[in-house]
Amino acid sequence: MSGHSKWSSIKHKKGAADAKRGALFTKLSRAIIAAAKEGGPDPAANLALQNAVEKARSYSMPKETIERAIARGSGADAEGSSFETVIYEGYGPEGVGVLVEALTDNRNRTASEVRHLFSKFGGNLCATGAVAWQFERRGVLLVPMDGVDEDELVLAAAEGGADDVELDGSTYQVTCAPEELRSVREAIEASGYAVESSELSMVPKTTVAIRDESAARTVIRLVEGLEEADDVQDVYANFDISEAILEAVV
Repeated sequence: MSGHSKWSSIKHKKGAADAKRGALFTKLSRAIIAAAKEGGPDPAANLALQNAVEKARSYSMPKETIERAIARGSGADAEGSSFETVIYEGYGPEGVGVLVEALTDNRNRTASEVRHLFSKFGGNLCATGAVAWQFERRGVLLVPMDGVDEDELVLAAAEGGADDVELDGSTYQVTCAPEELRSVREAIEASGYAVESSELSMVPKTTVAIRDESAARTVIRLVEGLEEADDVQDVYANFDISEAILEAVV
């Protein structure tokens, strides 16, 4: 998992900056609205909504904004009914596997934009199933290592239901089953440690090592381009890039 928590941390900080401009909050609200429309307004009984809310919280979305999005997705005049989740699979430079999760009301528009971005950065879209098998759905939490007693963190995470705690660079990456995400976050925070981010992620089973700075830059540009697309909610890639190269290209 080397290089992944560092990239996740960078993404989260960039996302926080986007949130200040409203771009990220728009995407997060859309996900909450769609989840509430599909499974009801109670996060305790709607895992998709629970996870959408957890992700919004990790980006400091105000409670009132979250509640308003839930309300917009439920009730007789609910919004979000025209949106559907679509997963696109492809390969980027150096054979990096990429999954793109979109929430769209127009498949043709979204597919065209995603295909264009893959082509622009030397990649290509693939048939369903060509890439997804290389990933698994997991809950992922990032905890900055500053001031953390590793034994205490491991114990707290385990009590919350986590499977693994791994130090990658300057960040602990905590993984768990999707349904345990909230309880793990609460357990870690109760122990006095800050959670930088907590969300569902498609975690790579194997990674592709990229040691060339130019290739790394192209891969990152592909991922960033996809993430900036209006309909795209999440992008997952199985690259392994060192912290030094990441810091040089981001």
